[in-house]
Amino acid sequence: MSKILVIEDELAIRRVLVKIIAEENSKYQVEQAEDGLVGIDMIKNEDYDLVLCDIKMPKMDGVEVLEAAKKIKPETPMVMISGHGDLDTAVNTMRLGAFDYISKPPDLNRLLNTVRNALDRKELVVENKLLKKKVSKKYEMIGDSPAISSIKEIIEKVAPTDARVLITGPNGTGKELVAHWIHEKSDRSKNSMIEVNCAAIPGELIESELFGHVKGAFTSANKDRAGKFEAANGGTIFLDEIGDMSLSAQAKVLRALQENKIQRVGSDKDIKVDVRIVAATNKNLKKEIEEKRFREDLYHRLAVILIKVPALNDRRDDIPDLVNHFAKQIANEQGSAPKQFDSGAIKLLQQYDWTGNIRELRNVIERLIILGGKEVSEGDVKLFASK
Repeated sequence: MSKILVIEDELAIRRVLVKIIAEENSKYQVEQAEDGLVGIDMIKNEDYDLVLCDIKMPKMDGVEVLEAAKKIKPETPMVMISGHGDLDTAVNTMRLGAFDYISKPPDLNRLLNTVRNALDRKELVVENKLLKKKVSKKYEMIGDSPAISSIKEIIEKVAPTDARVLITGPNGTGKELVAHWIHEKSDRSKNSMIEVNCAAIPGELIESELFGHVKGAFTSANKDRAGKFEAANGGTIFLDEIGDMSLSAQAKVLRALQENKIQRVGSDKDIKVDVRIVAATNKNLKKEIEEKRFREDLYHRLAVILIKVPALNDRRDDIPDLVNHFAKQIANEQGSAPKQFDSGAIKLLQQYDWTGNIRELRNVIERLIILGGKEVSEGDVKLFASK
């Protein structure tokens, strides 16, 4: 059932609009308001899938209603109703966030097409929100051990700011999950988080990857190309394994941090960027600085907030929760019911030496689910997860 609100001060026009929309589809529930003030009160108290609003009204005109409604329920599509002399204003309302406008007297087909399109748009927005929640769940941080609880508290404090964050910890501990949580809990979450694995890109290509290049900058540069910093503009760039970045690229990253500007390889033109940097490494950067492989000034720029992710061996209390989480996750991927792990299996898993950390644990859980019995037992762990 789609809920639609018509805000129109002329009774005759209001009745016509309500009648046309209600008769179009029995699943349309149409309500009405005689002026803007009443309409805003109704929008505050109800969730509408669509609002049609006249522009010329006493007490509160349609532009004021639109601006107020967008603050209260920004996702609700607004269609403005304009008289002949209101067309310029109607066009302006599109800039203010209106979905569309229709002229008086309303053309039947135009009105109903606009209603259908606006409702489809609302449905798409809802689907995208649900999809984003599913994506967010992918990066959920599991566990309530003191170490993980401390990290969650730091994230809650630092995420709403633009402070740069350096995440350290061994391979496989989930540093990328921390980065995603920081982004998704920030005001930048509506924009992209761009990930760059500095260790996976050859040293001679890292600058082009980060900052882009212009045509002819090097042999294979046959056209201009934007880099990751430009792609992340307004959002977050996650520089994973930053300890493997070349000194030349480090110098350019430092300039980007200092001046919020970059230059594409082969160009001397500055490009302004608004990017939050979150970096991660499994290396001891202070040791890298001593051995002249990492710039000390860059380290201090990056490490405004330091987050150390513990090895799995240092948070064994979280293993039961992690086992259940991975069992459900893998079952969803395979389209099957999640397998249970008996207490003996869990206890034994807690005793292992997890040199590969969370990544290794997940692989072992997947192996046990495939090869173990209906309920994974201690015997299954001894047989299929031997270390």
